[in-house]
Amino acid sequence: MSSELRLKKLRGSGGYIMATVTDEQQMKGNLGGPDLFLAPIGRLDSQKITKHFCNTCEKEFEGSPKIVFENPNEEVAENLILAEKGQYICNSCNSSIAEYREFKKQDESGEVGSAKPLEPQNASQQATQPQQIAQTPKEIATKPGPATSVTSIDGRAVFDENANKVGTAKQVGIDSTQSMVLVIAKEDGTEGSVPWSNIKKIGQIILLGKQEISQSGKCPNCGFGNKEGSKFCEDCGTKI
Repeated sequence: MSSELRLKKLRGSGGYIMATVTDEQQMKGNLGGPDLFLAPIGRLDSQKITKHFCNTCEKEFEGSPKIVFENPNEEVAENLILAEKGQYICNSCNSSIAEYREFKKQDESGEVGSAKPLEPQNASQQATQPQQIAQTPKEIATKPGPATSVTSIDGRAVFDENANKVGTAKQVGIDSTQSMVLVIAKEDGTEGSVPWSNIKKIGQIILLGKQEISQSGKCPNCGFGNKEGSKFCEDCGTKI
């Protein structure tokens, strides 16, 4: 595979960046549509970013946004570690342009099991977050060390709540709204994803529960399900 760098637009829930990326990074950012997304790619070198656009400012800026990240090394599922989480933040208004999560397996020979609930951030932490972000340089980390992508539970049959086979598991990933998903090969030969919260049980097969779909971020133009609080549609760019 070619490692040649190409200038691409990478979308986030709060804007986009223009950056030079490799073919491998482009494949990670391709979620099946015409656009490339920043969240699956993770943290890029700020020197590779030429411009960024903030939906809140409704303006394009030269250079890289701020990149803040930490390495919590937190177990979010059985044998699944949240190794790094971060944000791309507008230099002008401190709004989030994109978020990302990178995962790794604690035991590479083992399988990923049931998800564990994450602790919500309390109000006092949320209130202090903007001040903390405003004082950070373009890249800051609490712990060094890169994270490795997770490819797990490959080949297990996926069944819905009515015991109908919907596909075969391929890997654990992150969608355009920075939520953890199970990527599957559908029975019709196409690729799709299932929200991790929709997985009821993982054993010899993967059993899904009934999916609850939120309409709060639905685009009035194309119907795309955006992240709650998004001001612009990630798919067509329409103001929500």
